[in-house]
Amino acid sequence: MTTRGSRSEKVKRIFQKFDSNRDGGLNREEMAALVVAVNPRVRFSDEQINAILDEVFRTYGEFIDGEKGLTYEGLLRTYDDGAGDVDRDFDALELELNLDDNKGISIASEASSSSILDERAMESHKKQRTAAWAVSPNHGIVFDDTWKMVDDLEILIKRLKAKQAKDGKLKGDNFDAYSDAGWSRELGPSSEISDKRIFWEESGHDYAVFVKELGVLRNRADGARSREEAFDGHMAIGRVLYEHQLFKEALVSFKRACELQPVDVRPHFRAGNCLYVLGRYKESKEEFLLALEAAEAGGNQWAYLLPQIYVNLGIALEGEGMVLSACEYYREAAILCPTHFRALKLLGSALFGVGEYMAAVKALEEAIFMKPDYADAHCDLASALHAMGEDEKAIEVFQKAIDLKPSHVDALYNLGGLYMDLGRFQRASEMYTRVLAVWPNHWRAQLNKAVSLLGAGETEEAKKALKEALKMTNRVELHDAISHLKQLQKKKVKPNGGANGEGAFIIVEPSKFKTIGEKTTLRLDLANALQIRAFQRITRLGRCDVELLKKEMTENDVPLSYSGSGVPEKSIRKPNLEEILQRLLNFLKPETFQGAVKAINERILSLLDETGSGRVTWACFMLFLPLFAVAAPTSENELLLMHFCGVL
Repeated sequence: MTTRGSRSEKVKRIFQKFDSNRDGGLNREEMAALVVAVNPRVRFSDEQINAILDEVFRTYGEFIDGEKGLTYEGLLRTYDDGAGDVDRDFDALELELNLDDNKGISIASEASSSSILDERAMESHKKQRTAAWAVSPNHGIVFDDTWKMVDDLEILIKRLKAKQAKDGKLKGDNFDAYSDAGWSRELGPSSEISDKRIFWEESGHDYAVFVKELGVLRNRADGARSREEAFDGHMAIGRVLYEHQLFKEALVSFKRACELQPVDVRPHFRAGNCLYVLGRYKESKEEFLLALEAAEAGGNQWAYLLPQIYVNLGIALEGEGMVLSACEYYREAAILCPTHFRALKLLGSALFGVGEYMAAVKALEEAIFMKPDYADAHCDLASALHAMGEDEKAIEVFQKAIDLKPSHVDALYNLGGLYMDLGRFQRASEMYTRVLAVWPNHWRAQLNKAVSLLGAGETEEAKKALKEALKMTNRVELHDAISHLKQLQKKKVKPNGGANGEGAFIIVEPSKFKTIGEKTTLRLDLANALQIRAFQRITRLGRCDVELLKKEMTENDVPLSYSGSGVPEKSIRKPNLEEILQRLLNFLKPETFQGAVKAINERILSLLDETGSGRVTWACFMLFLPLFAVAAPTSENELLLMHFCGVL
């Protein structure tokens, strides 16, 4: 992984290459040359170049030095925000890394202009501390006493880690094999959380002592000479705790910082990050909304952070199952920062999650175009292609994801499922075996391996695999499946009957069936009824509270809007409908609710939104919803209405 040092040196070399007049800034002409050079396969029009430059110079206005243009710090910030890939651009330009080359560039001091530290003190602390955020000019430590608290806190954490490691309480899990959530952990330059997730033992005596000593440090921060210094102290304490994955304690510090400076973006953003890691998605969303409100109120000061806030807000909404709403924020991030490949990947994945496969493919292909080695994007693109029936192409893209990241669990697992769908059971078994090599307790992979072995005719191996799956998760359906396999082996039923007089099938006399007539239901209506039942099972609409449904229908004030025909009508955006559905289906878990919304979007909303505007007519939606939100279709007219309107 590229270190922060080598990363900044690469950006410096890129900056030097295009700062042709050596004035310490990249003007529009120099910046245009950089954009063209790092995208050799793209033929930009003048309008496209101007649009990109306008966006860069507007978003990073605080890093524009008069007529000189974008400073080195500004270029570094664009890369930190995900606007480009440093390693890819560096290689594309065929540059060489020279750590001693500091000529021809003017770099601002790393200490903040408001800092009371002198240069010698700062250099001393820089040697002790390696976290990039601590010396960042915008988000780092400002006051001298804060540095002392940080050093004391590092000692406390080191002591706790040593004690827990000695007692065998400190546990880790390698997350490198899993898909990256893509969320922004920090604001601006920072050290990333290690791929090794740490799980601290919080119930023991050592941890209780640590929390008590941490409380003393927090009291020191509260006793600072000014509100600004107290804020600086709590933010630094939170950042150190967060860096060491002590998320609960970091959250306490960031919450205190929010109290001290409620309109500052940073504590809300980082509190949201902590809450997300802790699985408290609703609270995380609320903190990100506060960060968004503060950023929008702060004008240009926080403009460059908006894409990161939008991305994290979208991910928090996905945690609640609100995928349609998440799509809106990913779009906003991609609009504000067109080169934000993570936002595009997340948008594509979310669109796939609500069944909008063509749009998902487009967004994911755009993300891959910007970052060709993005394994997660390849994995989701392959899944979308499979959903569209383009199986051979999907296999190629899955394989590309695996080539980029051989231990990619999601790609291996999903490719196994694709092979299963195609009836290529032996290949499917191989994929699930590779999943289990990376993640030995993946019971679903073990179960699917058993099924694929059964499909390949390897009954004994299938039974062994099924028993292993049962050991991993003692689910009753696995026990029943093993019993069924044993029964099949015992019976060995012959086509025309067995030794015990058991037949392979039962012959029923035709006279037992009623012939079609006025008293029988039409086949089409019966088929519709069965599909409605299946739809109700997926969406759980049959379990809606009828009174709550009536309330939504009568009290929801939807404003008039104008359609393409110019006729005013009440229409509502899909994300707003998703909020209504969440209230109606508030008894569902987030992942179950997400599946319900996907079915509703595919079967109802996409048909009502023929133009793809993202809005549906309120009256039409309220016509269909009650028909599905009843325990059973009550009349043939309802069935015919649904069939006539093409819902099923």
